[in-house]
Order: sequence, then C-alpha cells, then structure tokens
Amino acid sequence: MQAVQPAPSADDIQSLIEQHLHLEGPLLPILHSIQETFGHVPQAAIPLVADALNISKAEVHGVMSFYHDLRDAPAGRHVVRICRAEACQAAGADAVSAAALDRLGLDWHGTTPNGSVTVEPVYCLGLCACAPAAMIDDRLHGRVDAARMQDLLKEVGA
Repeated sequence: MQAVQPAPSADDIQSLIEQHLHLEGPLLPILHSIQETFGHVPQAAIPLVADALNISKAEVHGVMSFYHDLRDAPAGRHVVRICRAEACQAAGADAVSAAALDRLGLDWHGTTPNGSVTVEPVYCLGLCACAPAAMIDDRLHGRVDAARMQDLLKEVGA
C-alpha cells in the first residue's frame, strides 16, 4: 500500500507560485511546478493560484480540466494512457481499453487500490499509422491489441 503523503501547506504552494510570477503567462508553469513538486495539483492550490494571478477559480479549473497531463489527485506509480482518437478507435482501441479497464477493475482516470496503476484516456499519441496506440509511463506502444495490453500490464505488475 502507498504511504499517504501529507497535504502541502499553503506556504509551500505559495512559494512555488511566487517563483513563476515574473513570467509572461505564468499559469501553466505554476500548475506544472505544483504538480511536479506534489505529484498533482491539490484542490487547496486552486484559490491560491487564482488570487496570485487575479483570475477566477473557474479559470484555473478550466485550464486544469483542459490539459490531460494535469491531475487533481496523485497518479499511480505507473500511468497507462490509451489513445481514444479516431484512428485508434477505427483500429480497435475499444477492445484494448476494455482489456485494460477489465483487468485493472477500474473506470477511466481510476487508480488501483494499491496505487500501482492509473489508467487514462488520451486523444492522440501521434502513432496514427500504428494504431491502436498506448503509452505506459513515458514509453509509446503501437499496434496494441487486447492480448498485448494484457502483457504490457503484466510488465508493470498489474
């Protein structure tokens, strides 16, 4: 079981925000810095970021929800991303997705109870000619079928 990390303090978050305020368009660098430091962007950071940039919490949330690499909860030790774009869908990504979700007992954006794997949809990995595609951690995989997805999940201990 993963150890529960203490919630970051407002001072810790504020320190990261202040490091980026000199930048033009600092919102994304701030959010990436917070996520790099804490493994996600905690809910408590949203109002702090909004106040520092004089924007609404809704604007910060909008950016958080638009960019799939930003997360509001810690990810598992391994992140499995399965392409859901049209080329991959046409080549059988539904079966790949079903194989992964069924094996892990998860829905999209879920993390296994032991904190080992998080599974996420992604809307293009740039491997359209090798569809269906998946990414496990930072490694791309093309021409993935349901059986290969099972093997890839075994490799990460899922």
